[in-house]
Amino acid sequence: MTENVRLAAGDAAPEFTLPTDNGDSLSLKDLRGRKVVLYAYPAAMTPGCTKQACDFRDSLASLQAAGYEVVGISPDKPAKLAKFREHDAITFPLVSDEDKSVLIAYGAYGEKQLYGKTVTGVIRSTFVIDENGAIERAFYNVKATGHVAKLRRDLGLD
Repeated sequence: MTENVRLAAGDAAPEFTLPTDNGDSLSLKDLRGRKVVLYAYPAAMTPGCTKQACDFRDSLASLQAAGYEVVGISPDKPAKLAKFREHDAITFPLVSDEDKSVLIAYGAYGEKQLYGKTVTGVIRSTFVIDENGAIERAFYNVKATGHVAKLRRDLGLD
């Protein structure tokens, strides 16, 4: 039984440097001075994750205009993330956390309910990180559909 960490407003966002979909690496500290929406999703190229990524893609311009950068994180290999980016025209970085250490640090990996069964996997989550690297908001067990619209409302963007 995994004990899930739960981050809350004011907590320091766990630092990371991870490989991206384009072969580079991305560090959270490289984004200091900007607000970051880090969202964790179970698997690239699946229906729910595709819907969520496309919602973020379609809202990216307005999120960026409000000072937010978007980063997606999953345990997928960089090559699969590159295919996902190309297939669905994803226009923000996707980072690969194959050993799940960053997902675990954020509390976005552990036991969850899936079709009435308890399984261990990625817990669909979104974290809003402020310009100084602190958690501003943490949302766990979010829905793939409609979450970006709800996030925009919560951030006062709509």
